[in-house]
Amino acid sequence: MFSFSLHALFLEIVRWGILRPDGFVGKILDEWTSDSQEFIHVKLPRLLVIGVIAILFSRVLRLVTYHMTHLAEQSAAGPGRLAEVKTLAGVIRATGLAIIGMIAGFMSLDTIGINLAPLLASAGIAGIAIGLAAQTIVKDMLNGFLILVEGQYTVGDNVRLAGVSGVVEALTLRRTTVRDVDGTLYIIPNSQITTVANQSFGYSMATVNVSLDFSVNPDTATKLLTETAMAVRKNDAYRELILEDPKVLGLDSVKGSQNIYPVVFKTRAQQQYGVVREFHRLVRLALEENHLLPGDPNRVFQPGSAGGSISAPHNAAESNAATSDPTTLKPAESNPFSGV
Repeated sequence: MFSFSLHALFLEIVRWGILRPDGFVGKILDEWTSDSQEFIHVKLPRLLVIGVIAILFSRVLRLVTYHMTHLAEQSAAGPGRLAEVKTLAGVIRATGLAIIGMIAGFMSLDTIGINLAPLLASAGIAGIAIGLAAQTIVKDMLNGFLILVEGQYTVGDNVRLAGVSGVVEALTLRRTTVRDVDGTLYIIPNSQITTVANQSFGYSMATVNVSLDFSVNPDTATKLLTETAMAVRKNDAYRELILEDPKVLGLDSVKGSQNIYPVVFKTRAQQQYGVVREFHRLVRLALEENHLLPGDPNRVFQPGSAGGSISAPHNAAESNAATSDPTTLKPAESNPFSGV
């Protein structure tokens, strides 16, 4: 019944001449046919080429970012550095796909005949408004991107940023998270990071100022400290931590009865603390073994003594007992009536 009605309606349209080529509907149908032919013949191949090129570029971009993370994994990078490389690869992939999609979309709209001038003008105005409103966020992300690309620091590094010192716990495009020695967590926007002090990069230098008594011969002191420092260097527990032979710089300064001898250790980054503690321990034992005195600012040098020896100051209690403080003496008592 329904098909019969359509057939009857078609016959009526033909009988009234609505579909004649010189009629209104006929002209519209002719134009639609011409436009369809032009679209299939010209525009559709262009759209297919644009789509294929966009797909190829996106595949190449995905392949490049995949190789970035794969090389980072094969290079045995630390978990922090690997996380940063994955973050950077994700940012590059997302940004690249967005740019490819935007360019392909504009080219497709231009191909099908849509005027892009109003769209581009609106997008430009919207971009300016968004840029003015979110310029701090844009600065954060740009600075974070440069930090990731240049490898200024990574997760786990001991750094000093924006007046804050601690260990980097997290790093994103917008912010850096640092935890200091007392457990306080600082969240620093990347735009506020202008100077980076990375204490975990490369190596560390530790200078130990050893104070010895004035009576110790400088040549003897230098030889003893050199042997002690080399003993730390040859210790199996610290052999891999010390990068170069320690340097005893000699007598650096004289402060009263103290002679200061700087000893410099070059160690792996953030590995100097155990080396310094072991050196202090061996210096203590070496001084006792060689009967040498450490420096003491309260010890008095007696040039008239035999051999220029050093003597300790008198005991404070004995000194107080030997001499009386006039300010503590009681005034003489007298009888106010007799005057005696």
